[in-house]
Amino acid sequence: MIYSKKILLLFLVLSVKLSVSAQVKLPALVGDNMVLQQNAKVNLWGWASPNEKINISLGWSNETVEITADAEGNWKTAFSTPNGSEKAYDITINASNKILLKNILIGEVWLCSGQSNMFFPVGREEGTWKTGVKNYEEEVKNASYPNIRLFTVALNAAQKPLEDVTGNWKVCSPETIKTFSAVAYFFGRDLYQKLNVPIGLISTSWGGTKAEAWTAQHILEDDVAFLPILQEDAKNEKIYQEKLEAYYLALTNEKIASAANAPKGQLKKPKKEPNKTSYVLYNAMLHPLVNYTIKGAIWYQGESNSGKAYLYRSLFPAMVKSWRDEWKQGEFPFYYVQITPHKGQNAEIREAQLMSLKTIPNSGMVVTTDVGDAQNIHPIDKQTVGYRLALLARAKTYGENKLVFSGPIFNTMKIKKQKAQLFFDYANSGLKKTGDVLKEFEIAGEDQIFYPADAKIDGKTIVVSSSKVKEPVAVRFAWKAVPEPNLFNNENLPASPFRTDNWMLTEKK
Repeated sequence: MIYSKKILLLFLVLSVKLSVSAQVKLPALVGDNMVLQQNAKVNLWGWASPNEKINISLGWSNETVEITADAEGNWKTAFSTPNGSEKAYDITINASNKILLKNILIGEVWLCSGQSNMFFPVGREEGTWKTGVKNYEEEVKNASYPNIRLFTVALNAAQKPLEDVTGNWKVCSPETIKTFSAVAYFFGRDLYQKLNVPIGLISTSWGGTKAEAWTAQHILEDDVAFLPILQEDAKNEKIYQEKLEAYYLALTNEKIASAANAPKGQLKKPKKEPNKTSYVLYNAMLHPLVNYTIKGAIWYQGESNSGKAYLYRSLFPAMVKSWRDEWKQGEFPFYYVQITPHKGQNAEIREAQLMSLKTIPNSGMVVTTDVGDAQNIHPIDKQTVGYRLALLARAKTYGENKLVFSGPIFNTMKIKKQKAQLFFDYANSGLKKTGDVLKEFEIAGEDQIFYPADAKIDGKTIVVSSSKVKEPVAVRFAWKAVPEPNLFNNENLPASPFRTDNWMLTEKK
């Protein structure tokens, strides 16, 4: 009789385990309060028992999707979404267990990524983020937007691609916005106010990180130009392991000395920054998201790559391509921020970002020379940055064709005797300056010695000259770590820094 009870108990335990293992599970991105991309094919996916049958009922239609998990228990299905609206829906998933997804909106979904200036939250926090954005108290107080939904991907790094992240969708409110990305929020808020459809924002960013950490491993390994990055990673890993070995040896000696009543040392275990290594953030914080249909991406990063700005010219476009290849949504919009002036930066990284406009299809760049802070690499005016990113999306993605979305971008130069005439894109309405004279222009002759230049607005062009340069060949604008330029178009958007001696776009007359 006792033996029979043991068998019965074992049977019950096994039944419970089988029941638990058979339950359908969803990734963190698929949950209550999420926003699904409107008028698109979107995915639901997850895990179940091998070959388990799953029925999905969509709240906005009479459609029921039936799918069977594969032999490993993975499943994914795609379905169409309607126009976005403020109406909330439920999705019901029936299998060996039942899951009810509630308060789901249909609208526009944007991925928001980068390093600390994208991570920078709206509100103040103890510790790292002591400032908050400009007027943060007012911004937090007024952040009641139930049709804007926020998802923050928890910080994580991995050597191999992961299948899930940690996080959950939250309704935008004064309570939830405090710790959310400020640039992403102001971007999404401006879009919501113009488009009048729900906005979903997925923030996946980490301070102090390089572009290679956000790039797929095979992209870095397949291009010989990027192999020095991986070699440097290997070198740093070797150095870390040597320090760790020395630490444990010293710790052993200290414990032996302590046992003999000898004085203790002051040992410190070496720290490893896992987010600094190539492709680890792509694996942990991007790859798990690729099933989720998005409209586009915004990006604020570059500070950590400024030391190798010339490599960034090819690395940054390669990173974007790796994202687009894996999302399989074609060349979705990719809008990014040119990093602000700061004493620790250089002109070459801003140039690399400017050049990427020509090498990254369907892209756009926000210039921030007028909202930087020479002493603070995290300037607090994130409202302007978000607004300008939204201008790009409104004009290039959402069809506001008459909207000017960029400040003046250098196009070409003509030499006329002792003067250089500069022509710009995005200057059709004319150019203007703040203050009495145009600043930050320099001019050089064949000797490549640059002198401060006299610069004057001539219609939609700038004419530059110097008494010290009789035969000019090159002009530079705002070419320093902390420039203070004052050239704008009539839409009050600032001109990007540039140098003509790199672009070699000259025409002599």
